[in-house]
Amino acid sequence: MTSPDPALLTEALAWADADPDPATAAALRDLVARARSGDAAAAAELADCFAGRLAFGTAGLRAALGPGPNRMNRVVVQRAAAGLARWLVGHGHAGAGVLVGYDARHNSAVFAADTAEILAGHGLKATLTPTHLPTPLVPFGVGRYGLAAGVVVTASHNPSADNGYKVYVGQSQIVPPTDAEIAAEIAAVSELPVADLPRSTDVATVGPDLVNAYVARAAALVPDGAPRELRWVYTAMHGVGRAIVERVVAAAGFPAPAVVAEQADPDPDFPTVAFPNPEEPGAIDLALALARATDADVAVANDPDADRCAIAAPIGGAWRMLTGDELGTLLAADALSEGRPGVYACSVVSSTMLATMAAAHGRPFETTLTGFKWIGRVPGLAFGYEEAIGYCTDPASVPDKDGITALVRVLALVARLRAEGRTVADALDDLVRTYGLHHTAQMSFRVGDLTIIADAMRRLRARPPATLAGVPVTAEDLADGWRGLPPTDAVLLAGGPVRVVVRPSGTEPKLKCYLQVTRSVAESADPDAARAAASGIMARVQADVRAALGL
Repeated sequence: MTSPDPALLTEALAWADADPDPATAAALRDLVARARSGDAAAAAELADCFAGRLAFGTAGLRAALGPGPNRMNRVVVQRAAAGLARWLVGHGHAGAGVLVGYDARHNSAVFAADTAEILAGHGLKATLTPTHLPTPLVPFGVGRYGLAAGVVVTASHNPSADNGYKVYVGQSQIVPPTDAEIAAEIAAVSELPVADLPRSTDVATVGPDLVNAYVARAAALVPDGAPRELRWVYTAMHGVGRAIVERVVAAAGFPAPAVVAEQADPDPDFPTVAFPNPEEPGAIDLALALARATDADVAVANDPDADRCAIAAPIGGAWRMLTGDELGTLLAADALSEGRPGVYACSVVSSTMLATMAAAHGRPFETTLTGFKWIGRVPGLAFGYEEAIGYCTDPASVPDKDGITALVRVLALVARLRAEGRTVADALDDLVRTYGLHHTAQMSFRVGDLTIIADAMRRLRARPPATLAGVPVTAEDLADGWRGLPPTDAVLLAGGPVRVVVRPSGTEPKLKCYLQVTRSVAESADPDAARAAASGIMARVQADVRAALGL
C-alpha cells in the first residue's frame, strides 16, 4: 500500500480550512481520511482534485463540482470573479455595470451570488438576476442596459456532476487574448486566501423589465398576419427554458405546446437522461413519444440553459431529430427568402450548404472558427449557426446562440408550411433539389484520459489519409491558420464530395469528427436516392476516419 503524499495531505487540509463551503470542506476532509486509510480510489480522486488549477479559457470554466483547485467550487469561482473584476477595472471599466445570471444546476445560485459580491467589492456595479434564467437573457440584458460585461453560471448541456462559468465582455463571449489576460489576473489572486478578496453585499437585483423586454422582442420576430396554427411538443430537458418559452409563445400568438411533463421543471440531477443534451441518443425519446401520441407537427427541445434548440419531425414515415445542419439551413432559407440583409455565417465544422445558399441569394457569407464566440462577432451578422444545434436568429439583440428565439423562428416556419399544406420533410427536400444534397454526420469519442485525444490528433497530423471512401483528399492543419482564420487545434480533410474536420471538444472530454458528403444538384433531383447514395459513402468515410485516428 502506497501512502498519500504528505505535502498533498497538508495542502488539502489547508484548502478545507479556508473553504467557505461546509459541504466541499467536509467532502475534502473525508477524502483525506479515506486516502490515509489506504483507499486507493480516494487517493486518486484527491490527487486529481489538486493536480493543477482549473484552466480559464474562451469557454470560461467548466468542470466537475468538488473540492480543490481542479474542480468547480466556491473558492475557484470567487478567484475567477476577482480575476475578471481586476481585468475589467484594468481595461477602463472601473465602476461599470456587470450582469450575473445562472442556471438551475447544483450550486449555480451560490456561485452567482459569490460572483456578484466579489465584483461589487472591486467597485463594479453588479446586478444579479432574481432567479435562474436562460443563458441568452444575460447577453440580451448586457446590451439593453449598456453594461460592460456579463457572467452566466452554467454548464449548458454537460452532465449533472458539472458546473461552469461563462464570461461576456459586452454582448460577446470572450476570445483570445482576453481569456489569457483574465486567466493571468486569476492566477495573480490565487495565492490569496479567499477571505481576503474584496467583497461587498451592495448588489442590485434586476427587475421584471429584463424578462418582459426579452419576451416582447422574441415575440415580435413573428410578423403580423403570419400563420400561427400548429400542433407541437416541447421539452425543457430539466432546464430553465419552460417559463420563458411559454410566455414568448403566448405573446407571439402560437398555441401552447404539449409539454413533456417528466422534463418540464428544472432539476439539476437530470433524472430522465444520462446526458442532458438533445443531441445525445435517447435524450428526446419522451418528446418523440408525446409527439406521436398527439399527432404533432413538430417537437422542439431546448438544452438545460436554453441556448440551444433541436427539433424532430416526421420524415420518411418516421419521427426523427433533424441534424443541426438541417435545421440551420431551414432557418437560413427563411431568412434569405425574407431578404434579411447582412452577413450569413457558420463555423468551419458546419455544412458548406449555407455558403452556397448565401451566394445564390447575393448575400455575403463568412466561415468562422468553432463557437459562437466567433460567429457572434461577425460584423453585420444577419444569421449564424453551428451544427451543434446553436442558432443566432436575432443578432441585433443577442449576438450569441439563443434557443428561445430559434424556437420562435421554428414555430413560424412550421406554421407557414402547415398553412401551405407542406411539412418539414417537404422543405428539406426543396433545399436538396435546389442546392444539392449536403449530407452531414458526426462521430465523437468520449474519453477518460485526455492524452488519448492528443495522441489521436498527433497520429492524424503525422499520417493523414490520402483517400476517404476511395476519394483522394488533402489535409490542411488549421493549427497553422486557414483562410484568414486564427489558428485552432483541428485538421481538415477534403476532396471532391468528401469533407471532414477533426478537433478536440472545447467543453467536454471528447474528440469530434464532422463529416460531409455532397451530391450535385443534378444528382439530387431525387432527394431520397441522393441520400441513399451519400449514406453509403458516409459509412465508408466514417470507417476510414476511425482507422486514421486509431480509435
